[in-house]
Amino acid sequence: MKKINLLLFALVMITLSGCSVITGIFKAGAVVGIISVIVVIVIIIWIVSLFRSK
Repeated sequence: MKKINLLLFALVMITLSGCSVITGIFKAGAVVGIISVIVVIVIIIWIVSLFRSK
């Protein structure tokens, strides 16, 4: 019985640490996605302003 509890505890610890890693990856992905969208919008505005000035 003690081995089963230890195995269950180890499984829970591995699963929880994996979830925190995945959460960190998704948070970083969201930040990179937001920055990418802002950069693309700035480039589009810059290109449009080039054509309007002529």
